Amino acid sequence: MTHLHSPGRMTVLAALLAGLSAPVFAAPGGVVISQVYGGGGNSGATYKNDYIELLNTGDTAVTLTNWSVQYASATGTTWQVTKLPASVTLAAGQYYLVHEALGSGGTDALTPDATGTIPMSATAGKVALVNSITALAGGKPVDNVVDLVGFGTTAGYYEGSGATPAPSNTLAVIRKNNGCLDSNDNSSDFVTGAASPRTTASERVSCSGGPLPQPIVLACPGSVGIDVGTGTTAPLQASDADSLVDKAAISKGAVSGISLTGFTPATADNRTATATLVVDASLPAGTYPVEITFGNDASQTASCTVNVAVSGLVKIPQIQGSGLASPYVNTVQTTSGVVTKKLGSGFYIQDPQGDGDPDTSDAIFVFGASTAAAVNEGDLVRVTGTVTEFTPNGAKRSYTELKDVSAATVLGSGNTIQPVNIDLPTELSHYEGMLVRFTNPLTVNGNSYLGDRGELVLANGRRETPTNRYRAGTLDANALIAANAQNMVVLDDGIFTVPPHIPYLAADKTVRAGDTVTDLVGVLDFGAIGGGGGWYKLQPTETPVFSRTNAREDAPTVVAGNVRVASANVLNFFTTFTDGTDAWGRTGQGCTIGSSAPSRSNCRGADKLAEFNRQRDKIVNELKAMNADAVGLMEIQNNGDITVSYLVDALNQAIGAPTPTYAYVAKPAATGTDAIRVAMIYKPAVLTPVGGALSDGDAVNNRPPMAQTFKVNANGAKFSLIVNHLKSKGSCGGAGAGDTDSGDGQGCWTATRVLQAKRLFTYFIPTVVAAAGDPDVLAVGDFNAYGHEDPIAYLTDNGMVNELERFVRPNGAPYSYVFDGQSGYLDHALASSALDPQVAGVTEWHNNADEPDAIDYNLGDTADDPYVNNPFRASDHDPVVVSLNLAPAYADVTASVKIVPGTLGYNRVTGKFSGNVTFTNTSGAALSGPLQYVLQGLPAGVTLDNRSGAFNGAPYVTLPGTTLAPGAAVTVALTFTNPSKTSITFTSKLYSGTF
Repeated sequence: MTHLHSPGRMTVLAALLAGLSAPVFAAPGGVVISQVYGGGGNSGATYKNDYIELLNTGDTAVTLTNWSVQYASATGTTWQVTKLPASVTLAAGQYYLVHEALGSGGTDALTPDATGTIPMSATAGKVALVNSITALAGGKPVDNVVDLVGFGTTAGYYEGSGATPAPSNTLAVIRKNNGCLDSNDNSSDFVTGAASPRTTASERVSCSGGPLPQPIVLACPGSVGIDVGTGTTAPLQASDADSLVDKAAISKGAVSGISLTGFTPATADNRTATATLVVDASLPAGTYPVEITFGNDASQTASCTVNVAVSGLVKIPQIQGSGLASPYVNTVQTTSGVVTKKLGSGFYIQDPQGDGDPDTSDAIFVFGASTAAAVNEGDLVRVTGTVTEFTPNGAKRSYTELKDVSAATVLGSGNTIQPVNIDLPTELSHYEGMLVRFTNPLTVNGNSYLGDRGELVLANGRRETPTNRYRAGTLDANALIAANAQNMVVLDDGIFTVPPHIPYLAADKTVRAGDTVTDLVGVLDFGAIGGGGGWYKLQPTETPVFSRTNAREDAPTVVAGNVRVASANVLNFFTTFTDGTDAWGRTGQGCTIGSSAPSRSNCRGADKLAEFNRQRDKIVNELKAMNADAVGLMEIQNNGDITVSYLVDALNQAIGAPTPTYAYVAKPAATGTDAIRVAMIYKPAVLTPVGGALSDGDAVNNRPPMAQTFKVNANGAKFSLIVNHLKSKGSCGGAGAGDTDSGDGQGCWTATRVLQAKRLFTYFIPTVVAAAGDPDVLAVGDFNAYGHEDPIAYLTDNGMVNELERFVRPNGAPYSYVFDGQSGYLDHALASSALDPQVAGVTEWHNNADEPDAIDYNLGDTADDPYVNNPFRASDHDPVVVSLNLAPAYADVTASVKIVPGTLGYNRVTGKFSGNVTFTNTSGAALSGPLQYVLQGLPAGVTLDNRSGAFNGAPYVTLPGTTLAPGAAVTVALTFTNPSKTSITFTSKLYSGTF
């Protein structure tokens, strides 16, 4: 390999020539930079990280000890360094991937060979492969540079005649011929192409065209652990597909008492050479890393390290220690205990005496399925293995285990361990691996992963989402976060795959959040849990017994009023399915998002007709049982009125009345840019819409709120219902300032939800009130904000009344949604100050949130199908039901007056009949106006000419004056058209109020 170094002296001509020519670094046949990508994590990127890829283009292995890759901007003079790991050796034709800075975009994570943190430009820069770890200096360094790539058209330094073509967020610069082409000219050696990183695990390439030399393949144990005075041996093997392995020796860490014996060379290519590492019984206690190097007849070598650990017996509580991590981590230890539980990946052992310290666990998990096969529950065993801290992906703490077990000896059988009595909340790390009994009943707090993982989240009582009770970031909220963290254990089923049958279901095919389990006994495991991360999991040793302490209600119960209003999230109710069919059997169908073309990929909810029928039936059962006079719906397909009309038809058919019970409110002008929208249905027999529906299509609302004013048929009262569905907490990609997850419990998009709440209060509600001419407003729906989060606080701070806090909180925590083993309400009922006194009661019907996902309408998600055609798990949100006792717009005051009709006269000139009626207030109180005189039952063909309007088909006249005092009288004239000159008869009624 040729390197260009700065000379001590240079002739004038040589200096001139050097100044006119570009640098030439790696000679053909060496390690080169084969790919550079700086767009990682940017908008549109596939990969989350920038990267630099290397390739050994030669025919022999190259060791990169104390090498680095370095980066500078296109015209920069400062170089950032990523040091390559010690003793990296690249085989001939082998790639090597160095992963650099992580961005906020991209979808795919890399699995690199080395990791750095350099943020590189996506379009132009300089990358150097350097045989030193010292940062280069200047804009055009030469010393120690093995290879250089100036990428992008503005790069100020490069090999040859010019820089590479310009890459982008999606394009890398890639050396031609699989990385082999190296003419020392960046402009011709590289092309741009889709980022396609390769690693040491990728298929090697032969740059010379000849066969690649195969590496020596080793089989060595990672560690050997023994007790003092016992001694042991460890077999070692090596083979090479195209060479003879003919030598072996201890190359590092040789000590008296450890030797390599019995070496037998391979007799042919692809045959195995063997040797034995002997550990003498005289070796004192300690840890001895021993490196063994094998060689072949092609001058190749390969090494492995065996960690020999000699120790006395260490008690399990000593290994565990009182902290979250073992003081013996990464050492080989020998301990003993009784096997309390076997799982597929290992077994638990517990010290039969313990140490009496409540801060140290007396048990530990022994990892290794093959080792577990040799022991039985109740065996007293001695185990030698490496102490490790296992951290499941995403977990915030680790779990102490023994792995790489070199010995597991059964010392006796038939032993028993008594469970330790504990209760929540507590620090469960003090009991990890132990056989425990929970002395108090534990409440089911989450069942989302029952079907696919066999898990239930348990706690002492129901855990409330902190921001459901307190403002985010307050001392009270933070204290509840801490309390909830110590009040949780996951009941598992001992199976680490999808269970063949959903466990823990009662005869009615459910186990509800709020149900309890008593006298729970098992071993306290730790591992990955549904939803991500890891936590303590009880693997039961006795069958759990559940009690239905949270009984199902067949229908919601709420204080009676004169109008019942409900809010229901129908969880992506689509009549167009993800398989491209629809509810009417048509194929080639699709859904739209905004102005997009219809595509089945935009559809949500049911995948096919069979699932849809199950979903529809559950939703219809729910709506029928609620029996509300008006219902606000969320998550219904945004395809005009097609889907809401279908739902109303199905509901009316299920009710089976002679005339339709429900109708839908025709969609407003704006229904938003999402695939789902809000909608509204009502009972025409109870309510009459006043005007058309309104919505707010402002850009802040991708799912605009929808409002409809109703008049109550029985008493003329009016109120306006507004259905809302605010921005979701999840899907955080693209979130800007104030919308990223700040970690205060409110999730993502808080700032946007606050803007939506402000828009609702300052613009849309006033618009609705003005159109209705009535201040009574009820805002319902999925606000995607818990009870005391910022959007709700804004509304209540400005005068809206939180009816769930008013009616439900005094009897227990309100909730409509269960997430992450915590309960809170995202679904709200907020009343204007004018309507609040007319709210008679509010309830949440817990037919959905407490039920397992596994019992919903979906097919094929679980091994068996517990679906039942009922209203339970119709959605993931519970409906909210509000009882209104709306003050009548008018009252019958006929009994409070004396009505004296005068004689009707006939005018021959006009052909009209006319007369007077006198009203005298005979009550002891003033009658407030306006007073409306209704003439019921006029004969056919008779018309009251001076009527003020009609009420229930009868004409009426508004009396003069605003009030009628006690004893006072007022007279009103009547004029009739009566072409048939029939006798004019009618029934008199007087009402106070407005029709």
